[in-house]
Amino acid sequence: MNVDPGRQLRAIARMTVSIRLAVSALVLAAILLTAALSSLLWWRTAEATSRQLASTINEQIVAAVRKEVSAIVDDARAAHTAIRTLFLQNVLDTREADKREFVFLSQLQSQATISWVAFGWPDGSFFAAHKLGDRRLEMMEISLTDHPGERRVDEYDVVPGDIEFANRRFEPTDFRVADQAWFKAGLGADDPQWFRVMNHATGERPSIAFAGPIDVYQERQGVLAVIIEYTRLARFLSQLEVGRTGTAFIVDGSGELVAAPDKDADELHPARGDTALLPLARAALDQAGEAGRKEAWRSRLTSGGAAYEVALTPLPFPGWSLATVIPEAEFLGPVETTLHRLILGLAVGAVLAALASAMLARSVIAAPLSRVVGELRHVEAFALEQVRRHPSRLKEIASLSGAIAEMAAGLSAFRKFIPADLVRGLLRQGVEAKPGGSVQELSVMFIDIAGFTGLSERLGDRVVPLLSRYLDLTSEIIVANGGTIDKFIGDAVMAFWGAPQPQADHAARCCRAALACRKAIDESGLVDDLGQPLQIRIGINSGRMLVGNIGSELRLNYTVIGDAVNVASRLEGANKSYGTQILVGAATERLARGTVVTREVDSIAVYGREEGLSVHELIGMVNEMAVGSIGWIADYERGLTAYRARRFSDALADFESVLKQRGDDRPAELMRDRCRRLAAAAPDVSWRPVAALASK
Repeated sequence: MNVDPGRQLRAIARMTVSIRLAVSALVLAAILLTAALSSLLWWRTAEATSRQLASTINEQIVAAVRKEVSAIVDDARAAHTAIRTLFLQNVLDTREADKREFVFLSQLQSQATISWVAFGWPDGSFFAAHKLGDRRLEMMEISLTDHPGERRVDEYDVVPGDIEFANRRFEPTDFRVADQAWFKAGLGADDPQWFRVMNHATGERPSIAFAGPIDVYQERQGVLAVIIEYTRLARFLSQLEVGRTGTAFIVDGSGELVAAPDKDADELHPARGDTALLPLARAALDQAGEAGRKEAWRSRLTSGGAAYEVALTPLPFPGWSLATVIPEAEFLGPVETTLHRLILGLAVGAVLAALASAMLARSVIAAPLSRVVGELRHVEAFALEQVRRHPSRLKEIASLSGAIAEMAAGLSAFRKFIPADLVRGLLRQGVEAKPGGSVQELSVMFIDIAGFTGLSERLGDRVVPLLSRYLDLTSEIIVANGGTIDKFIGDAVMAFWGAPQPQADHAARCCRAALACRKAIDESGLVDDLGQPLQIRIGINSGRMLVGNIGSELRLNYTVIGDAVNVASRLEGANKSYGTQILVGAATERLARGTVVTREVDSIAVYGREEGLSVHELIGMVNEMAVGSIGWIADYERGLTAYRARRFSDALADFESVLKQRGDDRPAELMRDRCRRLAAAAPDVSWRPVAALASK
């Protein structure tokens, strides 16, 4: 259709109203843009303020925890120094039980964070004072001479300003102070040091101990340890408010948890705090690396679709860090809610302001043009059946809509000669209609009707309805499974997967389509002139092949060529030799493995090639097959392995087993007969387990 340029210019001149609408739209856009930028600036400011608030909260928490850890460390050192001084000044003898108990108990009462004061003698004897929560204490002694193998325990109730003896008991124990790291290191050390302790006389409780030797008159009396259980740290953390749902953890250098908030934790109750956010703390440690263990570090991490502010701060205990995890929603949630309300209000106001001016332009120009553009999109996508003619009060728009409808009608006449889905795919990808292509890994399928040559000779032109019905069934299935129909060659259908649209599972799609084609033909009721059900043969292969527009500048065909394509065609013909319906190449089996059920039939040398190709029969899809129905496959493939290893008698037994299970299996019959011949006349050294196909 030729269009007069002058006429176009006159039509544009008469449509000056669109300019006014365009100006109105620009003004409206400027208003909206200004409002959006203002909202964005406000949001950024509010976000920065909220993050600063979160930082302040974190700094307060860090200061409190650092102070507490410092106090714990200092208390432990002070208690150790005080008791050690009493021993050194000979005010207290290590064997004076009454005084020793009094001193140890007084330290436990005066230092709220200390859980144990323990002493071990070089002969392996052990004495300790131990808190049992806040209301009870116990003194214990393990002697190697007095009640060996038992632990003497004296329990005391804590009353205001004093303690009262409650009971004494003896109980068996296998605790040996000589096995403890703090004791062994303390005996050989000059100064006290920190240790990580797990085992106690009462069982396993993670703790830290400040332990060192006690010397009196230059004679080593034993090792004194002041022990702090992690439960005391867990109780302290529970007193901190890390937002509404945030939490704080103390972790060591390897990311192991030292303490999580638990208000009920003490020496009697193990810490069972909420550790749901602990993985974020560990992830922060990994991300921060060595720098995060030496100085303060902050970052934003996400988990389960939610964002969190995570901060790491070294603590005044070697290797320990405080990790605070605060959900970002706690401090940005109100900001986002306010912003949403503001945006909603602006949007409503802008819409109301624009409705009056936009309604006229939309009804007269925008809507008709939009519909016309939509029809052009249908033509662009080659969806010609969706093109409609749209009337309009504007002559130019009406003429344009009519021209598009006429163009679509003309193009529709060619749809039956070219694959419309292929054209749509090429148009979406912007593939130009000129010769060219690229090498890609694809899957290709060949289908034809068994005995079609004789059938067509017998039926003559009556074969056309049968052929049309067969081609309709196979074509619909190929397209439904994402395949591209390349061409029809008589009764043969050539299709491929993986182009023009990339498909990672092209091999599985191809196999699924092949099985569906076989099922559809079986269920269609199609019969030949003799009344026998129509049989099809399918060959499938995958590999690297050239795909693209092959041909000349006058005539192009979007197709695939290459050795992998030729092999697929040969596999389709090989079905006749093996009595199978669907044969696939080794590459297809490998790519679709786990999705399809196959059996390796044989190694063949297809027509025109000398090297052997591994050929597999496609049995079905994994999710559609019962496990008990395919046990014969293992027998067949075991027989094939024995055949290739020249163990023909073993192979014969396996193939016989397959026939016994299936009754009729042409590949097993062929392999059985082949093994019988080879067993009777052993092949020479040049024999190869490869069957040569003499025809295409």
